[in-house]
Amino acid sequence: MRDDAGMDRVVLVVVLATVAVAVAAVLQRRQRPATPTRTGFDVPDHLDRADFARPDAPWLVAVFTSATCDSCRAVWEKAGLLEADAVATQELEVTAAADLHRKYAIGAVPATLVVDDAGVVRASFLGPVTATDLWATLAELRSPGTLPTDSCDHGTT
Repeated sequence: MRDDAGMDRVVLVVVLATVAVAVAAVLQRRQRPATPTRTGFDVPDHLDRADFARPDAPWLVAVFTSATCDSCRAVWEKAGLLEADAVATQELEVTAAADLHRKYAIGAVPATLVVDDAGVVRASFLGPVTATDLWATLAELRSPGTLPTDSCDHGTT
């Protein structure tokens, strides 16, 4: 009889443990996920082209920078080479263009924006960007279908 009592206790412990695990699983599923934490920076989705160089140019590549930022210099060197009849380029250093940094709530540099003639930000890059990515994005925006669809995500990084 003692074996039956011991066996009953083992069965009872197993059943209770199973119920406890099941209750814990149900409670965990019912919990709401934590509110997302903001970890990144935003870029504006529209610019007033009158605030920038050559507002009549079909395209603008605006690079928001800081004089103390090494990667900003490298991004501007790449972006500045895009200057053409159809593409205005402009560096906006935080001290010299503080009003525009504030107006467009630029919180991180380098921030590179590719903007159409209506002022719509069509692509953006936060942080360093390769010349290939920047130039390919502008080429694709200017002439859709220039690149294979899987080789360019059109910025908005």
